[in-house]
Amino acid sequence: MAKSLFTGGIPTREGSPPRSRPSARHGGKAAPHAPTTWYGTFRSFRSAPPRPARCQGSGPARPRSAQEEPGLHSMMLRGVAHSAKDTVTFLLARSHGSSPGLKFLSFCSEVTNRSFLIHSTYTTDTKPGEENKKTIEDLHRLSVDIKKIRRVKEWVLLQEVAYVPEIARILREMGADEPAIASILERCPEAMLRSPAEVNSQRALWQLVCQKENQLIKLIEQFPDSFFATGYHENQKANILFFQELGLKNNIITRFLTSAPSIFHNPPEKNKHVIETLQRNYLSLGGSDANMKIWILKLLSQNPFILLSTSSAIQENLEFLRKSDFTDHEVLQLLSKLKGFIFQLTPSTMQKSMLFSKNVFKCSDQEFKQLVLKCPALLYYSVPILEERLEGLLKEGISIAQIRETPMVLELTTQIVQYRIKKLSALGYSIKSGNLENLNGTKKDFEANYGKIQSKKERPMFNPVAPLNIED
Repeated sequence: MAKSLFTGGIPTREGSPPRSRPSARHGGKAAPHAPTTWYGTFRSFRSAPPRPARCQGSGPARPRSAQEEPGLHSMMLRGVAHSAKDTVTFLLARSHGSSPGLKFLSFCSEVTNRSFLIHSTYTTDTKPGEENKKTIEDLHRLSVDIKKIRRVKEWVLLQEVAYVPEIARILREMGADEPAIASILERCPEAMLRSPAEVNSQRALWQLVCQKENQLIKLIEQFPDSFFATGYHENQKANILFFQELGLKNNIITRFLTSAPSIFHNPPEKNKHVIETLQRNYLSLGGSDANMKIWILKLLSQNPFILLSTSSAIQENLEFLRKSDFTDHEVLQLLSKLKGFIFQLTPSTMQKSMLFSKNVFKCSDQEFKQLVLKCPALLYYSVPILEERLEGLLKEGISIAQIRETPMVLELTTQIVQYRIKKLSALGYSIKSGNLENLNGTKKDFEANYGKIQSKKERPMFNPVAPLNIED
């Protein structure tokens, strides 16, 4: 049904327009309507001869006059029950109006009482799905873009309890200005659902690694979602202390809090177990005790998400590499180059990538090992990604032999490759006959190579200040 039965209006079938109620004030005439609604059925009773019925007193019922009939129907419509069940019961009672008046009076009383119970059950101060007016007013005072919140996380505005003024006051105490407060609440609306006690606890927690509040408020402005994720408070505190004991600097731990907050949700025992597994395998692969701490800290700072891996997954992947004829030294080399991302893979995905690359480059096992050590992306990227990047390079006129000579070019996306080729071509550099090294590398590496090629192109053919050799 299109309209709620609890509003007292006339319900219609889904997709039909709502019907207006006839009134004695308007002569009891209703607008033309489709006979598909139950009201059309109800009106059919009016065409029949009126039957005697009384709701009060006793004695024989007297028939209603034609002038009284519209008023009667109007009164009966206003008393229609607020549910489909009551509506059907009402119509059945109307069609049996010849029953004794006391019986119909009992029915009217039952309908009225039941309607009141239904109405009282669904009436609350804040209706379901209705925005909290106080929250809206508080946000308006702070010049928050409420439309932005409605587009992204409207459910926050429906909550009965919110702490907008309190959160704004805490942020103001930390040094945030009004535009910054509005920006934080727009990008992280859940912040207004955190109690002042929770926010102050989180504030004290982050001050363990970032003591200066002016720096802390800048971090909150940049990463509000990470700061207002106030759950797992005890685990967060225990993990911060563990990382400090391990030797990580506070600025690295701060970066973990903002960019990888999920690792602090782990129980500290789980993180310790992963670190111990890495240390044990590092030593078994030929690493030294003197370098172990430096290696672990570097690995964690490059990829903190390694702590989300399980010890069994780490062990399985290392065993797979050993069975693939990589020596312990080469496995350790791959771990360092892949920055621990290898632990986010599975032996089956690595096996598929290896078979695909071998088939493309037509090389032996030993030759492929050298390619992988030169470009670990052949091991890390899935087959669909490798296939897409190879096709992109081939469409640009680059040969398989060139890719095999410089496999690191597969670490670049197709869009980056196309952009760099276009820039080099503008200088007259042909990538088909040239070296792919000029295409390869990070953005900084490419800009340096591009600058060298550009300077050579703009260099004059001769040095005007150099002495000329003129024969006498």
